[in-house]
Amino acid sequence: MIKHLLSSLSLFLLFTNSTIAQEGVKKPELSVAECIRIIESFPDSIPAHEAYIKALGADSVVVEKQYITWSRKFPNSFGLHFAYGHALAENESPKAKPWLLKAVLINPKAADAYFDLSLDADRWGDFKESNNYLLKARDADPENAAYAFYYANSFSDTDKDEYRKQSLEVANRFPKSERGAQSLYWLAFKETDTVKKIALYERLQKDFLSADVRWAEYGMDNYYDLLLITNPAKAVSISQMMVKRSKDESGKKSWTNNLETAQNVQDAKVQLSQKHADKAVAILEKTSIKNWSMSKPALEILKAEALDASGKTAVAYEKLKLFYASEPDPALYKPLLQYGSKLNKSIAEIDKDIWFVRDTMSKPATPFDLKKYIGNGSISLDDCKGKVVLITYWFPGCGPCRGEFPHFENVVRKFRNKDFLYVGINIVPEQNAFVVPFMKSSHYSFIPIEDFPDRKKGNLDNRGAAPVNFLLDQKGNIVFSRFRTNEHNEQVLEEMISSLLRRGK
Repeated sequence: MIKHLLSSLSLFLLFTNSTIAQEGVKKPELSVAECIRIIESFPDSIPAHEAYIKALGADSVVVEKQYITWSRKFPNSFGLHFAYGHALAENESPKAKPWLLKAVLINPKAADAYFDLSLDADRWGDFKESNNYLLKARDADPENAAYAFYYANSFSDTDKDEYRKQSLEVANRFPKSERGAQSLYWLAFKETDTVKKIALYERLQKDFLSADVRWAEYGMDNYYDLLLITNPAKAVSISQMMVKRSKDESGKKSWTNNLETAQNVQDAKVQLSQKHADKAVAILEKTSIKNWSMSKPALEILKAEALDASGKTAVAYEKLKLFYASEPDPALYKPLLQYGSKLNKSIAEIDKDIWFVRDTMSKPATPFDLKKYIGNGSISLDDCKGKVVLITYWFPGCGPCRGEFPHFENVVRKFRNKDFLYVGINIVPEQNAFVVPFMKSSHYSFIPIEDFPDRKKGNLDNRGAAPVNFLLDQKGNIVFSRFRTNEHNEQVLEEMISSLLRRGK
């Protein structure tokens, strides 16, 4: 017995974050039997639990039965309950919560457990509870920048003033850190006031870029994008700075391309101001930007302006029409009307031209008949006929999906009592237990339905990704697809839906 305990103690000491382990003693690879032996003697050994769960899998029935047995045997072991709860939470399992609640009951200062509970609450759609757990995590470990950042970010869709206050506090308290920079990055990204947005990017550059913080570098990419059309000289300056700072070939190449684009825009604007429209057209023809760039509509408008000034109004109209047909940004509509008018086209004729493009590109959606999570029955493509349908692929553990939902809600609530349907297809059936509680707690308005059982989705294929979005017209045709919605382009989705509803009358 003494020999057994000494052997277990040796393994325990080697397999912890103790001073011995940190001083260079290599942790051994433990067998399942050795993990069990250590846990039986030292149930709070989190590394032993981690090794045991890693070997067999958190979702294993064997592991679940074993932890139920251990929980009864060691009811006051924090390490046991937290390790298993954490593993389940990382797997986005609906079974995580009871284990994590027991962990914080045993140790009310367990910041990591509160953080896991926050993530778990998001999956259940209980965002208020998620905020409360984040606050407890932050207060339990006030020097942890991650908890402070996530707590601040939890206000981004509910309380803009508190979000700004908390985010700036993170940047102040954790200077030159990734989380401090990340707080400014997202605060700047979400800001809709251009002056405030620029001030945040300037601070990100001044306070964090010199510390080689990655999130500051990401922020400069967004800052460049913001300035590309409105202040190309500044965009050139940022690009030149980032080319010099880039430490790898990929970054240097990306910023070199950005520099060339900004110089082209700057040169084209100079040529236009000097009445050399043909030269501006030639420059802009070789200028392109990333598909996700928020400056893309503005660049299309600039290209159309140059074409019109060079006497190619018909070409300007055609190019804007093609872009607007697939991405109806309101900023594009006024110049589209302007060039259409110069071509003696009425508004009705312009709208007809737009719809000719959409009709040419649209395709009948692949038929479906998918089971509803709430209530009986299913929803089929035939059921949707006569309605405009927004389809989003999601799953409860999808952070980007949860980030997009508030912006969808801002738009779709304008179409209540209209011939409009909003459905969400959950692509992770292992998370089915989350779905109904998520809907009831979040109060989001989409109808949750199950995924295609045979995965044969045809032209509604999300390719295993989420969020992925489609918009169907009243006849069941896919008119808009693979778009994303955030605080900067809600009007685009609103116009997509409105245009389909207007046409269906």
